[in-house]
Amino acid sequence: MNQVTEQQDLFGGILFSRVSSPVNVASVPQRSPFRYPGGKTWLVPHLRSWLRSLRPKATKFIEPFVGGGIISLTVAAEKLAEHVTMVELDEQVAAVWKAIIETNDGEWLAEKILNFDINGISADEVRVFVEEKSDNVREQAFKTILKNRTFHGGILAPGSSPIKNGENGKGISSRWYPETLRKRILGIVHMRESIQFIEGDGLAIMESHVHSPTTVFFIDPPYTVAGNGKGAGRRLYSCFKLDHERLFELANKIEGDFLMTYDNAEEVIELANKFGFDTELVAMKNTHHAEMKELLIGKNLDWARFTIPQ
Repeated sequence: MNQVTEQQDLFGGILFSRVSSPVNVASVPQRSPFRYPGGKTWLVPHLRSWLRSLRPKATKFIEPFVGGGIISLTVAAEKLAEHVTMVELDEQVAAVWKAIIETNDGEWLAEKILNFDINGISADEVRVFVEEKSDNVREQAFKTILKNRTFHGGILAPGSSPIKNGENGKGISSRWYPETLRKRILGIVHMRESIQFIEGDGLAIMESHVHSPTTVFFIDPPYTVAGNGKGAGRRLYSCFKLDHERLFELANKIEGDFLMTYDNAEEVIELANKFGFDTELVAMKNTHHAEMKELLIGKNLDWARFTIPQ
């Protein structure tokens, strides 16, 4: 059950925030083929509440840092906006979305995964295979999925390594579910006509769409805000550098609406306050099932305070 809890802001004032109980992610349809660090499955009920609260309804939904894509895929599948644009800079991740959405190689990728003999290859062989870049988009897409599913935590960044023991001693096959992956990929193929994928700079795409009143943005930058470069972004993502101030400046220009998620960090709250944005804490669980609070940022988050996410 959701509870209203008392929070102190940075200046000693009292904020009253609705911090919901963590979402049971098992109740959320799993649509992405990725195991993604910082994935947003837990946010899906809040996403629905936000988009359903908008008047007029969003015609275009843009996710400038799409990553594993669960949010954009949910919007497309549940028709919460008329059209979805997914943007990603990381070339490994981009290869998967290009293959499924842009080059129509989704069926090939699904069958390649289904027929791959994970037990016929060692962890060392997997490492060598996935780290050899391919000029062919669909082959690179397969290597990305294989790496994502056989490396610790699904981490694609340099320095990651294959799973050694895994669940029940299954090693690299612990997270390799070919039938499930095939089903998810074919599900995306089925709705690809309503989705556009762009490999590129999320900030540039934002800047070119800020003046549309019926375009909305979900902004979840997979980058560290810490000035010392020691945040989780460096360890988890290949593309971890971002001009956070510019991101907030662009958000301030958006004529439609936006929802932004960040770690509940002092530097982030300072930026939100600087631009007069609304903030709200919501409960979530990380990949180790530890309960945490994530910071939502937007123009007006009353929908998050007075509705119970469904």
